Amino acid sequence: MSEFKSGFFVGGESCNGRVLVVDDEPDIRKVVRMTLHKAGYDVLEAENGEKAIETINYGENRLLLDVIICDIRMPKVNGIEAITYFRQNYPRVPLIVLTGFPDTDMATSLLRQGVVDYLVKPVEGEKLKASVARAMEQRELAHL
Repeated sequence: MSEFKSGFFVGGESCNGRVLVVDDEPDIRKVVRMTLHKAGYDVLEAENGEKAIETINYGENRLLLDVIICDIRMPKVNGIEAITYFRQNYPRVPLIVLTGFPDTDMATSLLRQGVVDYLVKPVEGEKLKASVARAMEQRELAHL
């Protein structure tokens, strides 16, 4: 299978896709951003669900995203509320959960609702990149 390119350019070079990382821990956002940036992704960050919703809806043109990575336990708008919002308003954007508090029942429920992957912190870089690549593939299949 060929590697997907989203077809847009960031800083003059082509990009594998745009990922929004929603997590209240700055160090986690930084590690995820650096890992995915090195893999060729454009990475945006939000420190909670409220900021993520603001970011995605900013301005007249809604932000185009390829994947959203979302924590569960966050202040203000938590991950479950944010994921519900994203599923309702952006049903074609694949979601990946990245949490420090694994819960088997919640994981099962979220995966049944269409979340692509349920990752536990700290996540290995290769596992994270593979999960995002899988989400990108799923997004492309949904557009066919």
